[in-house]
Amino acid sequence: MSAEPMIPAPLDNPVFGHIRETVDRLGVEAYVVGGFVRDYYLRRPSTDIDVVVVGDGVAVAEDLGRKLRAKVSIFKTFGTAMLRWQGTEVEFVGARRESYSHDSRKPQVEPGTLEDDQRRRDFTINAMAWSLNAATFGRLVDPFDGMYDLEECTIRTPCDPDITFSDDPLRMMRAIRFASQLGFDIYDETFEAIRRNRERISIVSRERIIVELNKIVASPVPSIGFELLELTGLLELIFPEMHRLSGVERRGSHAHKDNFKHTLKVLDNVALRSEDLWLRWAAVLHDIAKPLTKAYDPHIGWTFHQHEVVGSKMIPQIFRRMKLPMNEHMRFVQKLVFLHLRPIILSEDMVTDSAVRRLLFEAGDDVESLMTLCEADITSGIDAKVKRYMANFELVRRKMRDLEERDRIRNFQPPITGDIIMRTYDLSPCSIIGEIKDRIKNAILDGEIPNEYDAAYAMMQRLAEEFGLSEK
Repeated sequence: MSAEPMIPAPLDNPVFGHIRETVDRLGVEAYVVGGFVRDYYLRRPSTDIDVVVVGDGVAVAEDLGRKLRAKVSIFKTFGTAMLRWQGTEVEFVGARRESYSHDSRKPQVEPGTLEDDQRRRDFTINAMAWSLNAATFGRLVDPFDGMYDLEECTIRTPCDPDITFSDDPLRMMRAIRFASQLGFDIYDETFEAIRRNRERISIVSRERIIVELNKIVASPVPSIGFELLELTGLLELIFPEMHRLSGVERRGSHAHKDNFKHTLKVLDNVALRSEDLWLRWAAVLHDIAKPLTKAYDPHIGWTFHQHEVVGSKMIPQIFRRMKLPMNEHMRFVQKLVFLHLRPIILSEDMVTDSAVRRLLFEAGDDVESLMTLCEADITSGIDAKVKRYMANFELVRRKMRDLEERDRIRNFQPPITGDIIMRTYDLSPCSIIGEIKDRIKNAILDGEIPNEYDAAYAMMQRLAEEFGLSEK
């Protein structure tokens, strides 16, 4: 057990002074524990204040609430209470010990000591506590050397990792998430325990798993998390489609790149450019169909024809199974997966106005996100090749800006609607209407006519003549 001689700065918050007075008056011990303590030493902002009371935590919260005239919410199922005061939220809980049955994450709970409570924590860096009693205010209580692990940038469990992960298998995901978020290493014994217990992840709900996986995707270097998921065997269990990207197949002199490693490079590249979670998911999934579309041609080697089309069709089922949202976020990822080759093709060929117009039309407001993904997708180790691609992408961007300013193509709706065609020629709904609309839309996208009502109306009249229609 180590001691901290100076009162940590976060305890200057007046709420801790009021807690000190309350627990001393009630004659109980209280400690700030967990993420709030950890993040102070990591110099990370934190608002997650958890107070453990050696005794009745709810009673302390209620007493403090009456004193401060503050709102207290009690959660009887969990034996916790939340106090809100002057913009600060503090959760109170009684110190407890836990035991688990083999087939459930829900523990049997009974009152315990502070060390019992610290022992049940997932990792040593989350088991550190500061005393809130007057005599020892601000003293660090660290029985499992969490401070040492912080300094060594190590994720380690307070007790036997096999017990820790078997009892609550979500902690395996949390270990990898913290490693990814903080750039820490997982202690060898802890890592091997994750490998041994990986099958236990099956008792954890997909809703809980995706929370941790999203935090990995959102971390500064998300490849760290995915590499650890793959190395531990968890990735195959929770995200088999991504696991199948791993590996290289050779035939003669032909070998394709490791699509798993490539995907992680693209993801890290996107992470350098954007914090958008769904753009990062598009990076994760942009090549997800390559294992399904892989074919070997003895003349040219390995091909993955139409992987962007097949991949876009896979997105809804992946989102549904993984409990990701089936809304505009899913549609955004699906669109980017479908279109992610389009700018690359443009950058390789002559960049025509028509091709750029069609890209603007299909990408709409997501065109900048698409370009970010495509630039991140250039992972070649040949500098000259990368420079050529990036220069061509810049040309595509300039053409986009020029055409958008001139033609207003992004999200455009053709000036001639089906209703106008039906009223002009006294038609009921039929295939001719769709044909006329499509030909006008394509003429605008190909630059044959401007994106203007008069030009579109004149073309409608010409097409109507072809179909033998006359105005009423």
